[in-house]
Amino acid sequence: MAFMMSMTPGIPSSPSPSPSPSPSSPPLSQPQPPASLPVRTIPGGYGWPLLGPVSDRLDYFWFQGPETFFKKRTEKYKSTVFRTNVPPSFPLFLNVNPNVVAVLDCKSFSYMFDMELVEKKNVLVGDFMPSVKFTGDLRTCAYLDTSEPQHSKIKNFTLDILKRSSKTWVPELTANLSTFWDTIEADVSKDGSASYLIPLQKFIFKFFTKCLVGADPASSPKIAESGYAMLDRWLALQILPTVKIGVLQPLEEIFLHSFAYPSFLVSGDYNKLYQFIEEHGKEVVKRGETDFGLTKEETIHNLLFVLGFNAFGGFSVFLPSLIGTIASDTTGLQAKIVKEVRENAGSTLSFDSVKNLQLVHSVVCEALRFNPPVPLQFARARKDFQLSSHDSIFDIKKGELLCGFQQQVMRDEKVFDEPDTFKPDRFMKNKELLNYLYWSNGPQTGSPSESNKQCAAKDYVTLTAVLLVAYAFQRYDSITGTGTSITALEKAK
Repeated sequence: MAFMMSMTPGIPSSPSPSPSPSPSSPPLSQPQPPASLPVRTIPGGYGWPLLGPVSDRLDYFWFQGPETFFKKRTEKYKSTVFRTNVPPSFPLFLNVNPNVVAVLDCKSFSYMFDMELVEKKNVLVGDFMPSVKFTGDLRTCAYLDTSEPQHSKIKNFTLDILKRSSKTWVPELTANLSTFWDTIEADVSKDGSASYLIPLQKFIFKFFTKCLVGADPASSPKIAESGYAMLDRWLALQILPTVKIGVLQPLEEIFLHSFAYPSFLVSGDYNKLYQFIEEHGKEVVKRGETDFGLTKEETIHNLLFVLGFNAFGGFSVFLPSLIGTIASDTTGLQAKIVKEVRENAGSTLSFDSVKNLQLVHSVVCEALRFNPPVPLQFARARKDFQLSSHDSIFDIKKGELLCGFQQQVMRDEKVFDEPDTFKPDRFMKNKELLNYLYWSNGPQTGSPSESNKQCAAKDYVTLTAVLLVAYAFQRYDSITGTGTSITALEKAK
């Protein structure tokens, strides 16, 4: 989901500090031709057939966890580029090849966005692809490579949706935020604390359904009540084989990581959502057909994917991390945010009114760096090429799958000072670092287009988060809580 702000009326062309790279010093976000670095054979390996992938899978999910899995191998091979296996794998994923080349520093990771060198066909979650029956027997845009004709049609349709939604984006956001915080206030007043995850998901679902689909969930009581939960179930069954949940082992391995879940378990939910969009999102669906040459089925299934996987799924991960980071801070950050918001944001929030909230923008970007909402990114080599890390050059062969674990990439100590420390003003002090912020399937300074795979709503994501923070600190002097609950609210005086 994302959009280039300069193409959207009413949205500032520079929503966040994004300086142009100096011509004399190209950013790491653009792959550079190999220079005077040594050529090195890619270290690591895949082990014995069947046994190697199983061993790596158990390390990844059970004995180490993803963060330690990649870190230990980086230390072992003394390289941020190496061969390994990533889940899912044997026994019941017989058509999935778990072999990858891990790229875990900013420089090597940047090659994953050069569409002349790599392709993105069916690699959203690596070599594993959930059944297309989850999306109406269609490969949605996220699984299409830029070389496929349908990619341009659907990407441009998505960009158009976002452009048109700009007129209602902020009013809908603030109206739904008001409902969200009213709920939290009432729960804190009654019980002394409030778990905000479900109210937050309800807010996200209603807001994005109205802005992206042009439909009000209130027009269907069933969707209004349970639409968010339907998307939760639909998402979960697609990604469970690839994510660590943290339940008691070996139960997680046996029941969550050993097989792909069948789509019929959520087909009822999905069909209800499809019918809701078909009935109540007619204007948007018609534009997909008449203006972009899509069939009605292609339009609705892609709308559902953007709504459910990109928008709802992404924000359901990112916003609790952002809220929890700010609410649990004890360094005085909230007082600084309050001062900046009340001095610069004005009484009525808009895209323009928050463009000068430099600290808030920096906090949002640092939250995206510290806990990227998408943990893994993948790309397959389109041809043979040479890839550079900070200290070596490696030969990549056509067809090899590259895998980047973003949490480690975003803590590249050669790029980010004290990378394991959350620094709210990091991107205020050094705006060039935005060139290396890759959460959106490309650098923060990049521009989403039909010719790349960068998140169409890249700038909308950051601006929406900035608006959310600004709204909260217009309303409150302080917020105390964690990544799941609010324990105290002090209203603005």
